[in-house]
Amino acid sequence: MKFAFFKNYSLFVLLLLTFYYSPLNAQQPLLLSKAIQTGLNNYQTIKAKQHILNASNYLLQNTKNEYLPNVVASLQQNYGSINGLYGPGAPYGALGISSSGPVFNSQQWNAAFGSLYLISSNWEAFTFGRKQSTIAAAQAQVKTDSSDVEQEKFILGVKIAGAYFNLITARELLAEAEANLSRADTFRNAVLVRTLNGLNPGVDSSIANSEYANAKLVLIDAITNKQQAENVLAQLLRQSPESFLVDTFFATHLPSNYTTSLNTADNPQLKFFENKIHQSEMQADAIKKSILPGVNLFGIFQTRGSGFGTQYSAAFPNDYSKSYFDGITPLRSNYVAGLSLAFNIMSITKVKQQVLAQKEITEAYKQQYDETAVQLQNTLVLADQRIQNTLLSYKEVPVQLKAASDAFLQKKVLYENGLATIVDLQQALYLVNRAETSAKLACINVWQALLLKVAASGDWNLLIQQIN
Repeated sequence: MKFAFFKNYSLFVLLLLTFYYSPLNAQQPLLLSKAIQTGLNNYQTIKAKQHILNASNYLLQNTKNEYLPNVVASLQQNYGSINGLYGPGAPYGALGISSSGPVFNSQQWNAAFGSLYLISSNWEAFTFGRKQSTIAAAQAQVKTDSSDVEQEKFILGVKIAGAYFNLITARELLAEAEANLSRADTFRNAVLVRTLNGLNPGVDSSIANSEYANAKLVLIDAITNKQQAENVLAQLLRQSPESFLVDTFFATHLPSNYTTSLNTADNPQLKFFENKIHQSEMQADAIKKSILPGVNLFGIFQTRGSGFGTQYSAAFPNDYSKSYFDGITPLRSNYVAGLSLAFNIMSITKVKQQVLAQKEITEAYKQQYDETAVQLQNTLVLADQRIQNTLLSYKEVPVQLKAASDAFLQKKVLYENGLATIVDLQQALYLVNRAETSAKLACINVWQALLLKVAASGDWNLLIQQIN
């Protein structure tokens, strides 16, 4: 009954694997370079930050345009009376009528058309550095947003490469789990033959069956891990989860270069904080210089028309025309040109706290920069150590694998001849499984160590030039 269970279970696992791998026959390998490019094209966070960068460029151009001359053209035609009256008044809180005319002894409702044509120009020609500081702050914002986009691209590229290598690792572990299942089956069959012939106790067959079932469970776990690795990669690529066929180059070949000419200061993450510090300093300078005065050049040309005659008064109350064309025809013109300089004395007090607040923000960015720099520098040291260690492991793996394989074959022969126990054979099986796992991961571990160095140094070309 026990053997029937394992037979049915084996058939189930075989069908599961057949179904799981069937789509791969027609699938093209997903190259790492293609995966990275796909992720960069599809990732919404990068698209969002690109839109923010575009907005900053528009705002920069708008800031420059703010200092262009103002040219206003105005045309006004109206109809009304022009009663005059001596007395004080101020247009505070409400707009009044600006009509003017002679003073009569009583209210007059005589009305005519009038017109006003005006063109004025105003240009803040000199700002004592205020204009330049505002533009510099806007330019610094563009640079910050641009570095934010580059930082996001770099981080995403590292994440995709890491997920890609993890998927290769999962596939290698799956292949090892399949080989382990085959060895466990050989191990079980050897034990069963001797047990059925009465050469070994029945407990040996139970141990062999347990080892075989454990190998199947390891295989199922390997399938689960591979599916999870594929799901993580699919999320980064913004695609539906699928069974990716990855490039096996990284599992069989070592990197050709481990040296970078860059240091952590060139890392896009530090460049981003560096630009944020600069932008905050420029913003503080712009706030500080916002109190500076400006020299304004202005000029106005104005012409007016009126239906009221030049003699219209209490003595000549009928000297006006109700004709529309008489009212809109220009009669008198004036012009004025000059310059002005204005300075708000209280501005110094008003912006002082803003400047101090911006300086505190700058200091906060500097602290973040220093913290990130230390982390990256330590990671760079760790990456070099990992590269050295994984290369040493790569050299030792063949020795370990050959020794473990030889030991397993020897223990198997000894067991079949009654010269070794089931425990000896089980231990040899464990050793060869561990050795093959190390062999499967020897190359990819070196690539993952190299990726850690890329992430710390910011030298993306160290990886890209070796995968194209």
